[in-house]
Amino acid sequence: MGKKEKTNPRARFLTETAWEVCNQVGGIYTVIRTKAASIVEKFGDNYCAIGPYIHRDVRGEFEPLDDLSSPFGLAVKLMRDSGLNVHFGRWLVAGRPLVVLLDPKDALENLSEIKYFIWENHYIGIPEDDKLINNVVAFGYLVRIFLKTLAQQIQSKDQLIGHFHEWMGGTSIPDLRKNKVNIKMVFTTHATILGRYLAMNNPTFYNHLPFFEWEKEAKHFGIETLARFERAAAQGCDVFTTVSDVTARECKYLLGRKPDIVLPNGINIKKFDVQHEVQVIHQEYKEEIHQFVMGHFFQSYSFNLDKTLYFFTSGRYEYVNKGFDLTLSALSILNERMKKAKSEMTVVVFFITNKEVHSINPDTLQSRGVMEEIRQTCDVIIRQIRDQLFHSTAANAQYYLPDLNQMVDDYWKLRLRRTLQSWKTDDLPPAVTHDLVNPQNDDILKYLAQSELQNRQEDRVKVVYHPQFISPTNPLFGIEYSQFVRGCHLGIFPSYYEPWGYTPMECIASGVQAITSDLSGFGEFVLRTIPNHENSGVNVVRRSKQTDTVSAEQLADFFLTFIHSSRRSRITMRNEVERCAENFDWKYLISHYLKAYNLATEKPMEV
Repeated sequence: MGKKEKTNPRARFLTETAWEVCNQVGGIYTVIRTKAASIVEKFGDNYCAIGPYIHRDVRGEFEPLDDLSSPFGLAVKLMRDSGLNVHFGRWLVAGRPLVVLLDPKDALENLSEIKYFIWENHYIGIPEDDKLINNVVAFGYLVRIFLKTLAQQIQSKDQLIGHFHEWMGGTSIPDLRKNKVNIKMVFTTHATILGRYLAMNNPTFYNHLPFFEWEKEAKHFGIETLARFERAAAQGCDVFTTVSDVTARECKYLLGRKPDIVLPNGINIKKFDVQHEVQVIHQEYKEEIHQFVMGHFFQSYSFNLDKTLYFFTSGRYEYVNKGFDLTLSALSILNERMKKAKSEMTVVVFFITNKEVHSINPDTLQSRGVMEEIRQTCDVIIRQIRDQLFHSTAANAQYYLPDLNQMVDDYWKLRLRRTLQSWKTDDLPPAVTHDLVNPQNDDILKYLAQSELQNRQEDRVKVVYHPQFISPTNPLFGIEYSQFVRGCHLGIFPSYYEPWGYTPMECIASGVQAITSDLSGFGEFVLRTIPNHENSGVNVVRRSKQTDTVSAEQLADFFLTFIHSSRRSRITMRNEVERCAENFDWKYLISHYLKAYNLATEKPMEV
């Protein structure tokens, strides 16, 4: 790793179709957006992304163009001339690629006919009243028209590649194949539809992969239409790809085709570059986390913040798939070990995810508010003391420190005392920061209620469950998620089902050590490509060939080693982690995509 491969595309034109183009609804948005600059470097304005125009927010990411002289523009003009509402411009991301946005509403009046022919030609039944599927099918119909029109603008010698992501971006593949459109097609599944459902509901998912009957299971989970579209796209494309060897194994059994090539996901390292000030920025945002921790815990009891470490895990609320269950088990083991050893250290662990909530817990919000009032009162007292202390010291001929208590007004002394008395409580700090809509069925809360992780004063491991993603508008933190990450010491992502895993990769790019698992695409990639990865701050928990009990012990062992490491070694490791992140830059990983495109050009065109 770390060596930029010189792979050049043989095809001249490339389109990339995904539901997430200019539409931030999932991880594929991150893949395409961060990859754009590296693709534009190879294709220039012969590359065009294709996505849906489904909400007005897209205008914040899209700049219209009037010049329709390119093949893409000519295809747009012809579609507009036929009465279709096609948006053409540039996506306002690094690389500023050309983008075509198609409005599904243009095809909804013909939806019954479109569905009929999909069934007639490809035996894919589509439900009547599913709004999302209807929009996706309508979008796919418009994509087919655009690509067919585009292919007619391009001479056959200038081969056209169409890259499609997931079933939502690939519904046009079967008809493009049937109509023999002059385009070579690459399809990428980032996570099979059926695999995600099976993994969430089957603890022996990986061992039983060869024995699942895909059609039966798809009907059981109510996702038959999605699974059939995904399967048709995988079997109808020229080159079938996925993002990791982990996912490639499930593709073989659930989609009936083994991927031709694996396309690992990358990141844009420049976005995370802080010019070697990793430790300075860590200190700055750690102080912001300190403020939250004081407001959340110090109302009940205090502990030494200089001997406190911040761990976190984050992602969609998939209790098993994201490894929340394993993380909690390991933290419970860690807590008992630290208490038994009478450790002076404290570990605060944040679970950052997204669940339906009523609001922030009023007591949590009030505690933070009262703490701010204490801070303001202290600031006033400090100003009083500062001015009087200076004047008194300068005028004092005895060279001794005056009585500071005499320099504070009785009003402010009384106010501080009363505020502190109203703030302090004998109640334990709450585990969750928000009022959940359905707390009795929440797996994290269930585990905490049955475990020894109760946020008691003697517990060395404290848990904060924050069921909303962190943003600057959040009154509890008031910082960006990326800033929160930089303020922490360790990211924990021991996933059970994770086709790739951007969170640990972004954690590492931020100079923060991370733990992943060998069942995640990213973890498998690290094991395969980075020797001695532990020395670079990237740790991989083995889950594929051992029980969860053994994996939890292994994870707890690592936590304990991390806690016992010196502050100096943690600072040194931050710099090592930042250097390791260079391995995941798109400037290196884009070569895999170019190989897939070149492989597609070698496929003979059907006659």
